[in-house]
Formats: sequence, structure tokens, C-alpha cells
Amino acid sequence: MPDDLGLHVARTAAGPRSIENRASWAAAGITLAVLSVSYGAPLIIVVGLKTMQAALGTDRSVLALAGAFVWIGTGLGGVVMGPVAERIGMRATALIGATMMAAGLVLSATGRIWAIFVGHGLLIGLLGNGALYPPLVTYVSRWFDRRRGTAIALISSGQYIAGMIWPFLFERTMARFGWQATMLGYAAVVLVAIPPLALLFLRPPPEPVPGAAASGARPTRTPVLGMRPNSVQALICLAVFLCCVPMALPSSHLVAFCSDIGIPPADGAAMLSVLLGAAFLSRQFWGAFADRYGGLRTVFAGSACQALAIAAFLLTRNEAGLFAISAAFGLGFSGIIPAYVVAIRELFPSAEAAWRVPLFLFTGMSGMAFGSWFAGMVYDRFGYYAPAFGAGALFNLANLAVIGFLVARQWGRGPLLATA
Repeated sequence: MPDDLGLHVARTAAGPRSIENRASWAAAGITLAVLSVSYGAPLIIVVGLKTMQAALGTDRSVLALAGAFVWIGTGLGGVVMGPVAERIGMRATALIGATMMAAGLVLSATGRIWAIFVGHGLLIGLLGNGALYPPLVTYVSRWFDRRRGTAIALISSGQYIAGMIWPFLFERTMARFGWQATMLGYAAVVLVAIPPLALLFLRPPPEPVPGAAASGARPTRTPVLGMRPNSVQALICLAVFLCCVPMALPSSHLVAFCSDIGIPPADGAAMLSVLLGAAFLSRQFWGAFADRYGGLRTVFAGSACQALAIAAFLLTRNEAGLFAISAAFGLGFSGIIPAYVVAIRELFPSAEAAWRVPLFLFTGMSGMAFGSWFAGMVYDRFGYYAPAFGAGALFNLANLAVIGFLVARQWGRGPLLATA
């Protein structure tokens, strides 16, 4: 049996003994719905970047930094709220997240710079999405032991469903009522949608079936890929930071970039929706790919596609061309983050997921934050985005070097991994 099939064999060797059932997919579906709402909140500042900049009389990098704080807060919030979710349960944690997110939108709508920073970084990020996305990823991963990659890809698509639905609605609402009213209205949407879903449907995950998989049986200090476990974790965290910097550039600045080159904001918002819509569709492919070939190889393939697309943004200002590149970028980058989660669950015991997954997400979202701020800073310095896209391509190449090293280590060792 070739080495690249070892992961698949390890997953299927357990036969019918599995924790997966209809309730598993129900948990994944409800989680997808929750994240489709929660990820709408950070998009308001993305769609309204130029409008808010003009209204507040500030630099673009200032508002980009506020948006970046959402990513940092979400990642750090996962580290903080992951153990909280272990103690008080996912339902209560989701209620906290929804309440804090709505409070952050209300505070940001006051229109003060400090309020936008606190509202986005602390309330929408750390205590809002930080109490939702990272704990929910761990939560859903515990409902699956065979099709974990597919399930995590599905729930992570909540970000892209949000991107398909909300930018167009936000742009229309801002044009008619203003960005502050849009934030207040969305705070009400969060409170109406998320708490009922959490209370009614987020049940405790099942206990692992004995003999269904090997995860958790391996001692913590056993070498991983021939290295110390925490060294592998550190390399994964470095890799995700490097790939999330370029990932953030179109996600945070595409609407503003389009407006700068003469494309109407409504078309820029539609382009962002196309990017995230393509990401949603392709993420299901990447999830199945990860189930078949493993997390690390999926990360490498997706990152290579992302590198090509981010470089392509340097080559055209044509609207049709940018729509095509946006779709290609979405097709490439969408599977990267779920594949990292799959890799962590393959490499490390299940009992360590509650801290390893949030730590990885924190470093990844720190990369998103840096990339968002960096692009705004570069724009303020040069007056256009080309240098930011060029730097993003270099970050992506560095990511491929780190992941390529880990894949090479894995390739020579075959099915060493714990898989549940």
C-alpha cells in the first residue's frame, strides 16, 4: 500500500465502529448556520471601509487595524474560550459569544474610533467570534472520526456563506441608511438568530467509540514526524501565519481596491461575494481531499493555488479579469484552514485538541490581522495596493517552504498518524 494511502487505510480499518450518525451532521449543519451569521459582523467594516473613512476623517490603515483586531481577538478568544467551553458547555459559550458580538456592534455604531477598536477587537472578536468559531471547530471535530475533514470544511464554510449573502445587503443598507444603522440592525440579527439555535440544537458531543480510532492512545511525548510534538505545532503555527497574511489581502481590501481603480462599490461587493462563493463551493472538495490524502498535503496544494491567485492580482485592473481572479483565489485558499485542523487532529491526541486547535487558530488569525493592517499601511504609504499584493506572494512562498518540509517528513514515514 503506498504511503499516501496510509491515512485512508487507518481511517477505514475501524469498520462500522464509528461515532458518526445523523446527529453528527445535524450538529455540523447547526454550526454552519451559527457561523454564517457570526461571520457577517466583521464584513460591515470591509464593505464600508471607504465610507467609514470619509465619515470619520481617518486613515484607511486605522479602520483596517480595527478590522484586524477582530481576527486577533477571535484567535485569542479561542485560546481563552476553548477551556471555558470545555467547562460550561457549547450552548452557554455560544450565548456569551452572540451577546458580546451584538454589544460590540452597538458600541462601534457610536462612531468613535476608540469604540470601534474596543467593539471590534474585544467584543466582536475576543468575546464574540472567539467564543464561537474556535470552540465550535473543536466541538464538531468530536462528532466525527471518519469524515472529519469534510465536516470541518462544511462548518468553516460559514464564513463564505456570510460572504455571499451579507456584503450585497450591507452595501445596499449603508447606501440607504448609513453604516451606523447597518451595525445596529445587524446586532439585532445576531441576537435573533444565534441564541435560539444554540439553545435548541447544540447538544454535547458523543464519547469516542473504543477501538474506533487510535487518537488519544499515543503518549503526548511520542515524537511526531520524527520531531518533538511542540516543535511540529510551532512549525504549523508559523506556516499558518505566513499563509494567512496573503489570505487577508483580498478578503479585507477587495471592495476598496475596486473602488480605487474605478469599479463601483456595488460591483466590488459583488466581487467579494463571488470570491467567497467560490470558496464555499470548493471547500467541500478540499474537505474530501483532506479525508483522502491527509491535512498537510491538502494545505500544501491549497497554498500553492493561493500563491498563484494572489500574484495574479498584480497583473490586471480589468473588471472581468478581477472577477475571474477573485473566483480563482476563492477556489484555492478555501481548503487551507480546515486542512490545518485535520492535520492537527491527525498528528496529536484528541485530548489535546482543546488547546492545540485554538492556539493554531490564534496564530492564523494573527496572520489575517497583520495582513489586513499591512495592506492598509502599504496603501497609505504608496497610494495603491500593488506592493501589498507583491509582499503577499512572498509570504505565501515562505509558507510553502515550511509546509513542504513537514510534508517531506511525513512522506518518508507513512501512516504514523493518530486519526480520530
